[in-house]
Amino acid sequence: MHALALLAASVTVVGAIMVITRRVAVHAVLYLVVTLLALAAVLVMQGASFAAMLEIIIYAGAIMVLFVFVIMMLNLGQTDSTREKEWLRPRAWLGPGILATIVCAELLYCRRPLSGPAPALAPITAHDVGLSLFGRYVLMVELVSFLLLAGLVSAFYIGRNRMGRH
Repeated sequence: MHALALLAASVTVVGAIMVITRRVAVHAVLYLVVTLLALAAVLVMQGASFAAMLEIIIYAGAIMVLFVFVIMMLNLGQTDSTREKEWLRPRAWLGPGILATIVCAELLYCRRPLSGPAPALAPITAHDVGLSLFGRYVLMVELVSFLLLAGLVSAFYIGRNRMGRH
């Protein structure tokens, strides 16, 4: 299990590096989704399945939809057909596909029953997460909410200025 956690962590790091180095924003978003899924796999292997599900639902789901919406809204000046041809090349999907396959194989391997007694990990429940977030870390949660609000206002401002020029 330790080797699987290290493999998932390495997929997370490789995916994060690929997010930073990609020139096409959609390719970076693909790698970011794989990075978030690999991070969720690490959380599952550590016994934090609730945090992993939140990671998948909130970040890999909702936030990625917002990223794709912003990319579509900004329209970086290329014609639609040229941009779509660049996004749909098989080479663009090869890296995220390989990394996602590794993460899926790890999760399927972890789901199979173990032959011997496994050390029991105490699952983290929603109650534990709530106590932690709104107990010791309430200031951090509020700071993150202000950061997200600043990002929303910035995206609105950028979108409004771009729409006003056309």
